[in-house]
Amino acid sequence: MAKAHFILQGRGGVGKTLVAVMLAQALASMGRAPTSIDTDPVNATFSGYAALDVQRLEIMEDDEINPRSFDRLVEMIDAAKGDVVVDNGASSFVPLSHFLISNRVPSLLTEMGHQLVVHVVIAGAQSLLDTIHGFAQLAKQFPLDAAFVVWLNPYYGPIEHEGKSFEQMKAYVANKDRVSAIVRLPALKKETYGRDLADILQARLTFDEALASGALTIMTRQRLKIIRDQVFGQIASAAVI
Repeated sequence: MAKAHFILQGRGGVGKTLVAVMLAQALASMGRAPTSIDTDPVNATFSGYAALDVQRLEIMEDDEINPRSFDRLVEMIDAAKGDVVVDNGASSFVPLSHFLISNRVPSLLTEMGHQLVVHVVIAGAQSLLDTIHGFAQLAKQFPLDAAFVVWLNPYYGPIEHEGKSFEQMKAYVANKDRVSAIVRLPALKKETYGRDLADILQARLTFDEALASGALTIMTRQRLKIIRDQVFGQIASAAVI
């Protein structure tokens, strides 16, 4: 069954677009290049990746979901036949989540031949509790038709609270049956790996584009290959993907 991957999280700046970019590239590397859609009404960063052929779709109007635009999104998923990756912004998180649930979109997608997969980012430091809460709310509200993939992003700090890892936290323990996979983004040394990744993200380059660039040093390309292989390997091993 094809997958409709929605990246959802109410906290801004925690790496939702990074997840969309990584996921779209990983699927393409597996021979399953997805239809990629950017619905972020404020920061349409995903659509800046020309190599991923991301389609921009405005789904918000006056702080609410425009039903006709949402209808268009469903039509785009249906027309895709294969996998779809949808990046969504923090400002449209609540209305889009409500619209998906109230319109019974998970079961509709199943009828269309797509399984809904919700990707939730958990970030460290000051974003930890908010992102944990966002995950718990989504797991509680979405029906069993939807599968969940949790992405742990340690960019701002370790994913731990009061000495507990994510898997030991109450929110995960209560909802672990909903979680099909956990993808752990690597903690990158900022002076080397972190800078190399940040540079290609800022330039809106895929790994393939960056690695083909003669402007990068041999070791920069090597570090990017290591990051790519670590993340793509986890994605490929996730059964729901």
